[in-house]
Amino acid sequence: MMEFIKITETTSLYNSLEKMSVQELLSNMNAEDLKVPQAVEKIIPAIEKLVDAITDKMLVGGRLFYMGAGTSGRLGILDASEIPPTFGLPYGIIIGLIAGGEKAIQHAVENAEDSLTQGWEDLLAHDINDKDVVIGIAASGTTPYVIGAMEQCQKLGIITGSISCNPGSPMSNYADFAIEVVVGPEFVTGSTRMKSGTAQKLVLNMISTAVMIQIGRVEGNKMVNMQLSNDKLVDRGTKMLMEKTGIKSYEEAKAMLVKNGSVKKAMEAMPS
Repeated sequence: MMEFIKITETTSLYNSLEKMSVQELLSNMNAEDLKVPQAVEKIIPAIEKLVDAITDKMLVGGRLFYMGAGTSGRLGILDASEIPPTFGLPYGIIIGLIAGGEKAIQHAVENAEDSLTQGWEDLLAHDINDKDVVIGIAASGTTPYVIGAMEQCQKLGIITGSISCNPGSPMSNYADFAIEVVVGPEFVTGSTRMKSGTAQKLVLNMISTAVMIQIGRVEGNKMVNMQLSNDKLVDRGTKMLMEKTGIKSYEEAKAMLVKNGSVKKAMEAMPS
């Protein structure tokens, strides 16, 4: 068996970072960051297949779970937490789980990612079932917390996806839809919060946004189901409603929007 090489852990292409000027540091980091969208572009066909699978499950009442440790776990939680206010999807449909629980969102929890059983136990606490999809997120593709959960999912016929930054990672072996964004060595050796984290964020944005559009949470190019959680969103929704309906009065459109709770519901409530 060939030895698994973690490209994410290989030595940086740059050295003597402490001797660089701030301008050199920023320019060199930016040069590395430019490689990320190019790497993502190469794996769009793999992302497409995963989006289709998630959409099919969500349309029959399924949920989407993100699982990860450290930066990867936090990125999953970030994406999940942004979906309800952006697209009006109820909380609890897209769920982010992190090794070590809520404490690990802000603080490192020692050895939390090393358990092969805790990830599955966390899924069981949410009554995981075969309508759901589980996506493991790990730059290295070797996180036991994620792999253990994905292995159990596959045994029970629960669809799995993965987002990693190493080719042929162990995690990919337990994914029905494996996404491997190979961005190369990090600017600071092994600091996968940099390019790898950026790649994961881009892919998560693409997955969740594409799924939300597919299940009807966007019309035209507008977030017609967004939650009216602050003045900025109420203002945006009011102008959106005026544009879509031809209502001339800002106050009339705002009152209709607030009464119905979203642009979509306000439009549906209008007399035909």
